[in-house]
Amino acid sequence: MGIREFPNGSARGKAATLGMRRSPDVSPRRLSDISPQLRQLKYLVVDEAIKEDLKWSRSVEDLTSASVGLTSIEERILRITGYYGYQPWAASYKRDEHSRESPAPAEAQMQAGAEGSGRVNRCCWKCSVTQLKKIFWGVAVVLGVCSSWSGSTQLAKLTFKKFDAPFTLTWFATNWNFLFFPLYYLGHVFKSAEKQSPKQRYRECCRFFGDNGLTLKVFFTKAAPFGVLWTLTNYLYLHAIKKINTTDVSVLFCCNKAFVFLLSWIVLRDRFMGVRIVAAIFAIAGIVMMTYADGFHSHSVIGIALVVGSASMSALYKVLFKLLLGSAKFGEAALFLSVLAVFNVLFVTCIPVILYFTKVEYWSSFDIIPWGNLCGFSILLLTFNILLNFGIAITYPTLISLGIVLSVPVNAVVDHYTSEIVFNSVRVIAIIIIGLGFLLLLLPEEWDVWVIKLLTRLKVRKKEEIPEGNGDIASGLPNKSRRTRPSMSSFAH
Repeated sequence: MGIREFPNGSARGKAATLGMRRSPDVSPRRLSDISPQLRQLKYLVVDEAIKEDLKWSRSVEDLTSASVGLTSIEERILRITGYYGYQPWAASYKRDEHSRESPAPAEAQMQAGAEGSGRVNRCCWKCSVTQLKKIFWGVAVVLGVCSSWSGSTQLAKLTFKKFDAPFTLTWFATNWNFLFFPLYYLGHVFKSAEKQSPKQRYRECCRFFGDNGLTLKVFFTKAAPFGVLWTLTNYLYLHAIKKINTTDVSVLFCCNKAFVFLLSWIVLRDRFMGVRIVAAIFAIAGIVMMTYADGFHSHSVIGIALVVGSASMSALYKVLFKLLLGSAKFGEAALFLSVLAVFNVLFVTCIPVILYFTKVEYWSSFDIIPWGNLCGFSILLLTFNILLNFGIAITYPTLISLGIVLSVPVNAVVDHYTSEIVFNSVRVIAIIIIGLGFLLLLLPEEWDVWVIKLLTRLKVRKKEEIPEGNGDIASGLPNKSRRTRPSMSSFAH
């Protein structure tokens, strides 16, 4: 395309073309080896556009090859005639095309990088906002759990001064669990895009009990045992408040976390963790020290036994729920707690009646019943259970558990001003040990892996900082030597 022939020299032109197409593998080493081809160059003519390219390419090649020593006339002619696979016009066109096309990928890369960085920034912003929201709601839930749990405990203590009936109070407060499913359905109506009727939602949540839903057999085999454990947990806790102060009751109930771990390890075959065994030992040691703090009096021993029994019933409730029913969604959990209220009304109502006529829990008239205290206690306990069961939808479960621990110092402050509690050294140490054991149980299962990763990262950073410091010192020496070399050469001149 770039080379044409004169009409009267066609044969010679063809021979020249054949000579120009000679393979680079048999390229000559001397100018005399290609003298016939050089004679044929006078019959060839080059286009004007390619001449400029040849001039430009030759000048570029001469400049680039000057450092290597390729400046002889022979090697210039060899390159021009096509030997060694050299084609200056193709190279020039490729350079032009490359120079024209190169900005587009660069711009595309810059745009892609800008878009990628924008996406990363948006994702980081969304993640940070989401985490801040979770932490904010976590603080709110912690305060709600702490205030509702400590408030219900203090209000129960105050109620027993006028109405000494812990089992009746337990029965009355458990009936309020019936509100769980209606409250959940209201939340579903306001939040969900696909709204369902109460009957449809009920049927969907009943699948939690099995394919046949909530049958009579399922009610007695899966709901009734948990109703009994629920009643025992609350009754033993309230009965213990009559015997000992609320600080000891609240701190001893924190041992239920250690009992849950031990039962899960034995029954559910959960993963063994040494740190949780240590936490369980702390809980047992705290119970013993708490018993010793009051000098092994009958009331204190009975009260401590009642609280430990309540914590054990709570742990058994959680482990059996996981064993028999597994994990439940929010609607299923709300329905389950409402079913417990139905069980309480149908089968537990007779017990307060029996206790009343046997004068175990007796009151002279219904006018002396502090209905405000009973309703306040029931509302606080309902709020506590709502936050405990549904708080994980808006925050971390660990923060919810912290609210139970924080109720201990709140009850201690209230007891200090309202009762004659003595915070001796044994009691304080027992409270600290049980609280420390509870916090150890909040550690995740892979906490040791996280600690090892953190330590390795710190070691790597220290190792990187040391060579960087040495590199800065070493880099200063060549700079000084480079600065001194011109002065030495100028001095020699």
